Amino acid sequence: MDVVARESAVIEGSTEKEHLRERFKSMRDAIPQDVRCVVDETIEQTVVTLPEFAIADAVFTYLSFGAEVDTRMLIELTWGAGKTVALPRCVAGACALEWYAMDILADLERSSLGMEEPPADPDREVGPHGFRTPLAIVPGLAFDREGFRLGYGGGFYDAFLPSFPGMSVGLCRTAQLVDRLPVRDVHDVPVDLIVTEHGVIRPQ
Repeated sequence: MDVVARESAVIEGSTEKEHLRERFKSMRDAIPQDVRCVVDETIEQTVVTLPEFAIADAVFTYLSFGAEVDTRMLIELTWGAGKTVALPRCVAGACALEWYAMDILADLERSSLGMEEPPADPDREVGPHGFRTPLAIVPGLAFDREGFRLGYGGGFYDAFLPSFPGMSVGLCRTAQLVDRLPVRDVHDVPVDLIVTEHGVIRPQ
């Protein structure tokens, strides 16, 4: 494939991903809030029954925003289990995530994207390689049964997951689960398992 053809393929793939993002955002936002609450509680309760959660000494999790699968109860349950909770702060220019150990959901800052983030406190900054068995909780607009995810386009988790030393878990309502996403990029990294309200999917 020549340079022009490769560039055209990238543009076409990006356009299709944007269409998919709009489609799954609309699907997600159409789920009534009371239904989301019940589904999300089931997902969170399932996560804490995972053997990967049981052995984890730290959980690197997103803090849910808007209509994302909720993580606030999961965070509380993780603290209750005596594990470290690390929350991300987006470094937009570097397309990277910085992680901070938090023991309370207070003193959070609102990012330019509207999300709540921990303050950039060097005394709280941690990294997954500083723990024996870290677990990552990964957001997504959609997942497929092979573990691939449709993200929001920022590339933060695409940069984070390849070097993450532990297991990664995607949280996904069944309405946002497909057999196979039609568009994948070469840098896309699948999660190790997916938790829905109907159970756990372990891609082969």
